[in-house]
Amino acid sequence: MHRLGGLGENTIAVDCDVLQADGGTRTAAITGAYVALADAVTYLAAAGKLSDPRPLSCAIAAISVGVVDGRIRVDLPYEEDSRAEVDMNVVATDTGTLVEIQGTGEGATFPRSTLDKLLDMALGACDKLFAAQREALALPYPGVLPEGPPAPKAFGS
Repeated sequence: MHRLGGLGENTIAVDCDVLQADGGTRTAAITGAYVALADAVTYLAAAGKLSDPRPLSCAIAAISVGVVDGRIRVDLPYEEDSRAEVDMNVVATDTGTLVEIQGTGEGATFPRSTLDKLLDMALGACDKLFAAQREALALPYPGVLPEGPPAPKAFGS
């Protein structure tokens, strides 16, 4: 997924605090953490500290989906999440692969066809999140980059 050897002797720790949320805090943290990681890689690349100037081979985003009142919902707020019949978190890459699927039938089972619909909805929502990440990373770097002009932001492949 990511060529971690390209970081050289560097370690990047991403610690997330979601300051305002109504459910979906874990998925929001994952989606935002990718943007923070891409910014860190941009800084390290500008400083000449990476053996691979583009160690991020794909973007990562996450979303919650579920079944509430018999209907599939995306990005469940707490009020819906707390009464969902099915609750699922999906972490995906912008290359169309899955990193993690965590789903539970809350008090009942659900058919494979519902799982397929949930995944389709989640991946469609992740595509929108990838667009938002690209938009954020297209903005000028938020700080002062070392040595020279701003480097292009890193975003997946």
